[in-house]
Amino acid sequence: MNTIYVYVLDTLADWELGYVTAELNSGRFFKKDGPSVTLKTVSSSKEPIKTMGGMTIVPDCLIADMVADEKNMLLLPGADTWNDPKHTAILEKASEFLNTGATVGAICGATTALASYGLLDNRPHTSNGAGFLEMFAPNYQGQQFYVDQPAVADGNLITASPTGALEWAKQIIERADVFQTDTLNAWYDYFNTGKPEYFYALMQTLPVNEEAN
Repeated sequence: MNTIYVYVLDTLADWELGYVTAELNSGRFFKKDGPSVTLKTVSSSKEPIKTMGGMTIVPDCLIADMVADEKNMLLLPGADTWNDPKHTAILEKASEFLNTGATVGAICGATTALASYGLLDNRPHTSNGAGFLEMFAPNYQGQQFYVDQPAVADGNLITASPTGALEWAKQIIERADVFQTDTLNAWYDYFNTGKPEYFYALMQTLPVNEEAN
């Protein structure tokens, strides 16, 4: 079973994870015979954290428990507390994941943390806008690799701006290989536009519909 680790920290930006964690955890749109996944929240301690929305999360495991395997993923959400030195441990683990071939997804403030740690210096990425990383990550040297898009996938690194949560989720789900291509496209089009025809198209792609026909 593939493991999706979700790093949780105080002031975590709730909305940035919603699309991707809901789909990966529920499996409601998974393709038949696709890989099984399990989500685990991870942190530097087992102490509860409080999200930006006031939700309390108790971590499932510690950073030391994580397994850097190419089938696993690490998702890093935005937060106002990324500058705390205690997060260095997860950045070290993110580097290990990338070097192992495991996927790392970072959005909003988490991209600043990766930039500060030097993980965005040599590969395409995005963040909260041109100049943002220079402002908040003094060690950042990856300006030539910055892409002004809501979300950018470069192999096993997927980065996004705070308004790119849907695009980020799409790229992560695609990387996890748990949706059929037509399911993923219809899913994205529905949530991106709200048009009902895409919802019906989404339903028609699911394995249960194929069995019923």
